[in-house]
Amino acid sequence: MQTIRRDLAELADQGRLQTVHGGAILPSTVANVGYADRRDLNDEGKAAIAQAAARDIPNGCSIFLNIGTTTEAVARALLGHRDIMVLTNNLNVANTLVDNPNCEIIGVGGLLRRADGGLIGTVTTQAIGQFKFDLAVISCSALDEDGDMLDFDIQEVGVSQAILKQARRNFLVADHSKFRRRVRARIGSLAQMDSFYTDAPLSAPLAEACRGWGTSVTVASTAGTP
Repeated sequence: MQTIRRDLAELADQGRLQTVHGGAILPSTVANVGYADRRDLNDEGKAAIAQAAARDIPNGCSIFLNIGTTTEAVARALLGHRDIMVLTNNLNVANTLVDNPNCEIIGVGGLLRRADGGLIGTVTTQAIGQFKFDLAVISCSALDEDGDMLDFDIQEVGVSQAILKQARRNFLVADHSKFRRRVRARIGSLAQMDSFYTDAPLSAPLAEACRGWGTSVTVASTAGTP
């Protein structure tokens, strides 16, 4: 069993498959992986990313967390924060933060995507426009070599763009599995982000581009992550 796990881990590192709970799947390209599998995919890396991002989120601020299993990990990492307001279009984020009595939660309305508890569409985009918040913490489905943030659902792309427009500062949280995906719908560029939190080094050209854009990059270590 240990040999099988080691072989699967090596194939995942090579980008030839993605490990999920109970096994492995081929890497996603034109279709997204199901929510349950995405939730279990690289959970240690997502937890490390979330903890690194949470360390840079001060008490007493307003934050928008969008749809994604990595932003859900950020919500868990914020359970000890005080006097924060979290706006979200992710029902899983809202349910997680109920356990933080020092967090005010605002859910923005919209069309419910039952598969992952996300709220999307025109109603969501219009609702976001009524707010201004200190920090947007978003995830994406893919990140290409040009530094473009990409997603599968064009309605979700519009929501993410609205979130970035209303935030004073922007964080991207995305693990290394997003580097290998091919997705068509563009959210925007890493040049728009103040900080990027991930769990593996970027390619040399993309790292250099981030330096030129003034986008700080934090590579979180999974060592010691619960």
